[in-house]
Amino acid sequence: MSELGKYNKLKILKEIEDGVYLDAGDFGELLLPSDQAPVDCQVEQTLEVFLYCDSEQRVIPTTKRPYAAVGQFFCLKVVDVLAVGAFLDWGLPKDLFVPFSEQKEVMEKGGSYVVYVYKDDRRNRVAASSRLDAFLDKVPAIYQENEKVDLLICNQTDLGYKAVINDSHWGLLYREEVFQGLEYGQRVKGFIKKIREDGKINLSLQTQGYRKKDDLEEEIIARLNKKGGVLTITDKSSPGAIYEVFGVSKKKYKMALGALYKARRIVIEDDVIKTNKE
Repeated sequence: MSELGKYNKLKILKEIEDGVYLDAGDFGELLLPSDQAPVDCQVEQTLEVFLYCDSEQRVIPTTKRPYAAVGQFFCLKVVDVLAVGAFLDWGLPKDLFVPFSEQKEVMEKGGSYVVYVYKDDRRNRVAASSRLDAFLDKVPAIYQENEKVDLLICNQTDLGYKAVINDSHWGLLYREEVFQGLEYGQRVKGFIKKIREDGKINLSLQTQGYRKKDDLEEEIIARLNKKGGVLTITDKSSPGAIYEVFGVSKKKYKMALGALYKARRIVIEDDVIKTNKE
């Protein structure tokens, strides 16, 4: 069965000068223009196309890929605002409609908003909503600790960054554990840190214990050797500077420096660390 707002694999029924006709099931035979059809396509071949509606509510197939399909969250830019709602650029000729009733905050032209793309069955159209809570999974999460996940950065709170996990659940990145710049609407890879007893999910941008202490110590020594025995990243450097160079928290870095110092492999000064040449 063909689905609106999603990718469908449809069979080519016939070829004409203007393109090819596809078998779209309940939607009938749909014309894919020749400028989108593969040059070597043939009758009976299956093509993957995205289905959406134009301004006259006709179902249109396209090989172009929108920024998001039904069932996905994405940050999209408002290109127009009318009394009935806003219109978003989602990478297709027909802009994506956000009804006024589906706007958590009134959208403004030129602004970018995280939205969920959904199928409006009552009007048989694809639309979007910024009322994200209504579309997130209410079923308890079954992620495993340290599981790698896709994150969409959303709201900032006093604690940190709220993020949508795998287009399904809310999670939180604690501010003091984030050592890189994050922006609203940004997609990043992350990891499940902990699923709390209340069902809320703590996230991390690196796996827990992802690097052995000995490995970090040897990387510090290797960088010292490469830099002529002197590094300006010390135990007093900012968490961000440490993360940018070594990809670890300041706490882990200080522990590694302490171990190297006790082993008399380095000398720690106010503004540098040096290889111990004694």
